Amino acid sequence: MKLIYKAGVGLLFLLQLRIAAAQQKQSSITYKLLNNKVVEFERSEWDINLSAPFSNPYDQQQISLDMLLISPSGKPLYLPCYFEGGSSAASVWKARFTPQEAGEYSYHFTLKSKNGEAESASGTFTAAASTKQGFLHKNNLWTFKFDNGDLFRGIGENVGWESRSFENPKWTYNYLLPTLSKNGANFFRTWMSYWNLPLEWQKVRSTKRYKNTDEYFNPGGIKRMDQLVNMADSLHLYFMLTMDWHGLLIENGGWKSSPYNALNGGPCKTPTDFFTNGAARDRYKNKLRYIVARWGYSPNIAAFEFFNEIDNAAYTAADSVLIPQEAITEWHIEMSRYLKDIDPYKHLVTTSISHRDIIGLNSIAYIDFNQKHIYKHTEKIPGIYPDYIQTFGKPYVVGEFGYRWEDDDPKYAKEADYDYKRGLWYGMFSPTPVLPMSWWWELFDDQNMTPYFKGVRAISDMMLKAGNGKFEQLQITAGYLHSQAVKCGDSSFAYLLNNTKRQIKAAVSMDYNGSKDAVVKVFYPSSGKTNAIANFKISDGHIIIPDFELNAEQEAVLIISLK
Repeated sequence: MKLIYKAGVGLLFLLQLRIAAAQQKQSSITYKLLNNKVVEFERSEWDINLSAPFSNPYDQQQISLDMLLISPSGKPLYLPCYFEGGSSAASVWKARFTPQEAGEYSYHFTLKSKNGEAESASGTFTAAASTKQGFLHKNNLWTFKFDNGDLFRGIGENVGWESRSFENPKWTYNYLLPTLSKNGANFFRTWMSYWNLPLEWQKVRSTKRYKNTDEYFNPGGIKRMDQLVNMADSLHLYFMLTMDWHGLLIENGGWKSSPYNALNGGPCKTPTDFFTNGAARDRYKNKLRYIVARWGYSPNIAAFEFFNEIDNAAYTAADSVLIPQEAITEWHIEMSRYLKDIDPYKHLVTTSISHRDIIGLNSIAYIDFNQKHIYKHTEKIPGIYPDYIQTFGKPYVVGEFGYRWEDDDPKYAKEADYDYKRGLWYGMFSPTPVLPMSWWWELFDDQNMTPYFKGVRAISDMMLKAGNGKFEQLQITAGYLHSQAVKCGDSSFAYLLNNTKRQIKAAVSMDYNGSKDAVVKVFYPSSGKTNAIANFKISDGHIIIPDFELNAEQEAVLIISLK
């Protein structure tokens, strides 16, 4: 009996080997590296040819192709690949990979399908060293850091979407982004929605740029996202990609055309089901996988944001609960962990609220920085950061702010311009890696406000260079003037704002333990002019300017440095 049992086990093992070999043959994998030269921090690309069964190549429950690499330092890397075209009999897939190390990599491709698992032959390539900066990662409360060690503070605004069908057609990425870049901005934030970059949306609205489709992912959205990533790279701009906005889950908003809605063939009967239904979660993971596979290679995607203002979907305007908070938090835990698992570059990850916190959302380990939006209360921005940082120990970003949230009525343009300016400086002198980002980009372009970024960027660059990323907030008093101050290395900077309708003359006194051989200058952001200040004294650990004068609603930046 023992001999028969052993023989049976042997036959079973041989049968399993034959089945596995047949499956490998049925699911053949061949590939070709398309780059003549692979370079660190630059995209390399492969064509992969398969023969494997699927009815939906975007559903990883049916089929998934991954690239497994070993980096020069021995680090294992996992990269999802994406479907390009073809059928089960012969399909073409793509791998897009950006090396973060120079040196030799080894790699192969693995396939999972109804035929089982298959593996390609192994290959190698060598990535040449580069002078590029790489991807952005957390550094401290004030800055992000590139792979090469360079520091970064985001300066820019929201470019929420390109013009809708009822708006001025000039408001496109092609117009707005070069304008930001040439004026010193380095950052923007943009949405995916049914009218802008509609990756998941079969039914689009309020747009002439995209069309309805029967495809799983919208071809127009894919094409425009390709163009946006290339544009951001060419302009040296970094952006936060908001993958969904709260309207997706609002009954009279995007829910009626949502791909998750059962009325459109989706798995959900209610918006709450989006967070709790297993099929809905699987579908969302398909989207995350595709985004990482196709565009994750780009260092210019600084951060992935799950939702814009998720609290506005969770509650009614009267604060009645529509979606349980715990469901939203648990969903974000699962999706942020999944995104970190499949993203070999470890992009920054975030989500956002409007004005109501969701219990547990700010404490999620896989969310790199927390985010809030503030309207009509820009004066509260400096106080936001210490409260949240002390409680949750993470960087904090004001992802939107504005004088009004209702609309961009030009009759409020003067007040909005003033708000735009002070919001940037409040963030500059506060612990945040991305300065507050204004909304209403069309209004501010009409107001020719974009050149204002030049002065903001110049001061930011001075701060980073002087302190090599180290910031120390200083005590400062300036009478009735709003005042904030920081020390960066051997230099100190102070922001002063006359927040009144009358001229103010005040004595400015701030902490100073530097050399008595100091130079004091004042920079006026609105004019771009810099003047020397001779009337100052240094005494008892303070630098004092006895008679500093600012006109109504005027601002100034003091720069104290060594000769």
